[in-house]
Amino acid sequence: MAEKNSELRVVRQSRDGRRRYDETGKRALIEARCRLKSFLLAHGIHYFGRHNWGPTHRRWISTFSFDSAWQQLAFNEHRRTIEDRLAQCERLEQALRESVISWRFYPVVLSLQAMRGINLTSAIGLVSELGDLSRFEHPRQLMAWLGVTPFEHSSGGKRRQGSITKTGNSYARKLLVESAWSYRHPASVSIDIQRRHEGLPKPIVDRAWDAQLRLCRRYRKLVARGKTAHVAIIAIARELAGFIWDVGRLGMTLALLSSAQSA
Repeated sequence: MAEKNSELRVVRQSRDGRRRYDETGKRALIEARCRLKSFLLAHGIHYFGRHNWGPTHRRWISTFSFDSAWQQLAFNEHRRTIEDRLAQCERLEQALRESVISWRFYPVVLSLQAMRGINLTSAIGLVSELGDLSRFEHPRQLMAWLGVTPFEHSSGGKRRQGSITKTGNSYARKLLVESAWSYRHPASVSIDIQRRHEGLPKPIVDRAWDAQLRLCRRYRKLVARGKTAHVAIIAIARELAGFIWDVGRLGMTLALLSSAQSA
C-alpha cells in the first residue's frame, strides 16, 4: 500500500509539474516571442525564411541591429526576455526529468520519445495523464478515453459520423493534438529524433518509424481528398493514440524483460 501511495504521489507531482511547465514556462516563452515578432513587424521588418525560431531564424535575429539607439535598446530587451524564458523552460524541463527517472513508467516515457512530435515534456505529460497503459485492452479504448473518436448517428442501414466526442481527459487530448501537427510534413528522422533514439531498443525505434510513415502518408491523403488541415489532424491524432498505446506498452514490456534477465 505504501509503495502504491508513493507511486501515485510521483504521478501527481509529474502531472502537476508538466502543467506548470505549460503555464509558467512554455506560455511565457510564446508570449515573449510574439512580442518580439510584433515589434519587428511594427518597424517594417519581415523574416522570409521557412521556420520561425529555428536555428536560421535565431541566427538572423542575433545579427540584426537598428540604427536608432532606443529601438536597439527595446530590441535587446525583447531578446533578453526570450533568453530568460528559454532558461526557465530548461530549468523546468530538467526538474521534470529528475522527477521521473525513478518512476515505474519511465521506460514508457523514453519509448514515446522515439516518436515524432513527442519530446521529453510531451511524453511526461501524456504518461502522467494516461497512467498505466495496460488498463486499456485495445487502442480503441484509449482513443475513446481521450475523446478523439467521432460521434456516430446510425439509423437503419445508414451510418453517419459527426465531430469527435471530446470526452475524457482534455489536457491529454491537447497534448495529443499538438503532437499530431508534426505529421503534416514528409517522414524523416531529424537530428533531435536521432538523439532521442540513442539507447532505445530497435523494436521501439522501428515501431516509431512505422508510425511516422503511416501518419505522414495518411495526412497527405486526407488533405488530397479535400479535408481541412484541422479535420485531418484530428484523424491523425486518433491514429497516433493507437501508436502511443502500442509503443508505450512495448516499451514497458521490454523494460520488464530486461530487468528480469539482469536479476
